[in-house]
Amino acid sequence: MYKKAESMFLSAEKDEDRLHWLEEMIRECPKHKSSEKMLANLRNRYRKLKEKSEKIKKSGKGGSGKHSIKKEEMQTAIVGFTNTGKSSLLSILTNTLPEIAPYQFTTKRPSIGMMKFQGANIQIVEIPAIKSEYYDKGLVNTADSLVLLVTNLEQIKELEKELIRESKKKIIAFNQKDLQDKEKRKLSSTLQSKKYNFVIISTETKEGLEELKEKIFNSFGKLRVYTKEPGKEKSDKPMIFDPESTIRDVAKKVLKNFSTLKETKIWGPSSKFPGQVVGLNHLLKDLDIVEFKTR
Repeated sequence: MYKKAESMFLSAEKDEDRLHWLEEMIRECPKHKSSEKMLANLRNRYRKLKEKSEKIKKSGKGGSGKHSIKKEEMQTAIVGFTNTGKSSLLSILTNTLPEIAPYQFTTKRPSIGMMKFQGANIQIVEIPAIKSEYYDKGLVNTADSLVLLVTNLEQIKELEKELIRESKKKIIAFNQKDLQDKEKRKLSSTLQSKKYNFVIISTETKEGLEELKEKIFNSFGKLRVYTKEPGKEKSDKPMIFDPESTIRDVAKKVLKNFSTLKETKIWGPSSKFPGQVVGLNHLLKDLDIVEFKTR
């Protein structure tokens, strides 16, 4: 019964449910000398959670105490078990400085950073470890894509069970160190045979991180479109559009009045030749460059 109560406690999403299962854990905890410390820890955890819950109720905020995060246009969540390198990965990808420590469950609240990829800004959210009391399923549900950070094959199976209802794009980031080339080829072959969208990385050597960044951007299915003025270089930062977007969608963002538009030229993957003159219904492709000539 204690194991069941502990499992229910770790998967609970609301403080009131956590309190209930903590009570069960305290009730079912063995009552002998060797378990006195564990029992004391459970009672201390219950007291703190009770105080936190009552404080939230008094403030009138209600809810379960989950952290609110303003979602950007493209957002990826890093999900994984404790001590797989989630905080290190967030730090490398975004240059933020989350708390990193060798002990378990270091991350107690979501950490956020902004990753730049070829001019595009992507919000990366590190979710507290699955199976911890701080795990936030709500943020996992609202993210556009997920990076499943693992250090062994068994963790992939466990994460698949946990995220079975999530239909969004998932990227397996296999965090390894000291793998010999032969071992790496074998691991890669195994992951390929299971048809995973994966990349083998190392948060220590930085191996595979550029490939991971590209996979993260591709997971959104977005288009990067640059604009330019006649006779000038293209913009440094691309505009982000959904698939099937057209020149008309770019014009809506760039031009104040369509009646001033005289000619549109395009360079890049969707053009038949550099500087092709196109109409407003021309379909865009990733990395196109659009030039508007106005009257």
